[in-house]
Amino acid sequence: MTMKLLMRGPSPFGRKGTFAIRHLGLSNRIEIGVPDDEDSLRLLNPLAKVPALIIEDGTALFDSRVILEYLDTLAGGGKIIPAETGTRFAALRDAAMADGILEAALLVTYEGRYRPDQTPYEPWLDFQRGKVGRGLAAMAANPPAAEPLTVAGIGLACTLEYIDFREQYDWRPEFPALVAWLDAFNANHPTFAESKPA
Repeated sequence: MTMKLLMRGPSPFGRKGTFAIRHLGLSNRIEIGVPDDEDSLRLLNPLAKVPALIIEDGTALFDSRVILEYLDTLAGGGKIIPAETGTRFAALRDAAMADGILEAALLVTYEGRYRPDQTPYEPWLDFQRGKVGRGLAAMAANPPAAEPLTVAGIGLACTLEYIDFREQYDWRPEFPALVAWLDAFNANHPTFAESKPA
């Protein structure tokens, strides 16, 4: 059975998977697709969330952090998750920070998308934007290396470009160090642009 990564739309969490698949040379082993329907997705993941990776025995893995660890293992290990303890947990910590920033940014989007009949609740939006700003400040002070590539770099790059896409936070004027970092990341990893959703 060919493995399959299921995702939808411009999901930044799904993009982490599609980019890692290309970077790790696994494109010939893993198809990219969309769920057939909500019921079939719930059978794979009771949370009904994507991305989900269906591996060779039919098991579904989720969320993106688990999927990236599986892809790293599939590629031989130590490729995007360092093997050495210090660098490993630094990369995992920074990847968790990037995910937290992204989750807060998504909640800003969802406030308008899922409550269109109500006035957005500004204290809630300010609370989420505060998380985004503090997280980006922490990453700007000590960004992950653009090379060698780790889950931290993948997570931060996907987060920054998704915030650009959805415009939840005007980060570029505030964090020029991250603008430079993202430019360097794209220069070092040209296949990242190929993973950008249409």
